[in-house]
Amino acid sequence: MAPGGTAVAIKLGERVVEVSKPEKALFPSGVTKLDLAHYYERVAETMLPHIADRPLNVQRFPDGVGHQGIFQQHLPSHFPNWIDRIEVPSARGPVTHVAAADAATLVYLANQACITLHAWLSRRDRLDRPDRMIVDLDPSGGNADDVRRAALTFGALLRDELELTPFALATGSRGFHVVVPLQRRHDYEEVREFVRDVGRVAVARDPDGLTLEQRKTKRGGRILVDVLRNAYGHTAVAPYSVRALPAATVATPLRWDELEDPATRPDRWSVRSLPARLTRLGSDPWATIDDAPHALGQARRSLDALLADAGLT
Repeated sequence: MAPGGTAVAIKLGERVVEVSKPEKALFPSGVTKLDLAHYYERVAETMLPHIADRPLNVQRFPDGVGHQGIFQQHLPSHFPNWIDRIEVPSARGPVTHVAAADAATLVYLANQACITLHAWLSRRDRLDRPDRMIVDLDPSGGNADDVRRAALTFGALLRDELELTPFALATGSRGFHVVVPLQRRHDYEEVREFVRDVGRVAVARDPDGLTLEQRKTKRGGRILVDVLRNAYGHTAVAPYSVRALPAATVATPLRWDELEDPATRPDRWSVRSLPARLTRLGSDPWATIDDAPHALGQARRSLDALLADAGLT
């Protein structure tokens, strides 16, 4: 028997994807390649609407997360023709990204030890116009409760003062994302400036807890309000993606009331617990994220008034 066991075939619609070395442990927690493939198979129906038609970057760990990984933008030449592709122009020539159109693709990626998927904030037909806006809250220290409360603060600011509809994500790592669906009227620069100004208002209100300072040495233990994901070509961890961390934690969409619970940590759910969570909830907390995307015109005017009130103009 080959190391890792005999290959296992998984039937997904009209396709059969073979998982080689299925018993190979990819995580110290014992999660195997077959476990990873079955996880993505189980969550595919819920996950795919959030990443369909978006260029993906993938993190591969052929020898497991305890070893050096590979961050890939270009789709490898050996991938089969049925894998969806998105060609993105660049100054150095086009970059062909993988796109996930079906469950078979997610399982195939798992077999390639692609553990984490990072998605663009825009879709293939209008790559220059994001339909997601992200406030990325990254703690400088280890206090998960502070970053949870910061996510609640940003949710209230966006919802109650700017009349936008925010959605929350536990990243599966150290922080939270607060995400707003957008109409595709604004380019990346407009969106990034908007998020930066939201951050400026929040930092002015809580200068001891929040910062826009990118350099760690200057954060002083404060939570970074990271706006850089809102730039062309940048990505964010995909909802329901597995993280390359020892416990095989998962980026998990949340209901806002869950953030009121101190037990809600950024890394609370894993490959082993997430499918049961979806069953218990009965639906995806982000099921309605595309129902009413926002333009930023009125929110921009309201934000300018908040900046003026804070003496930031």
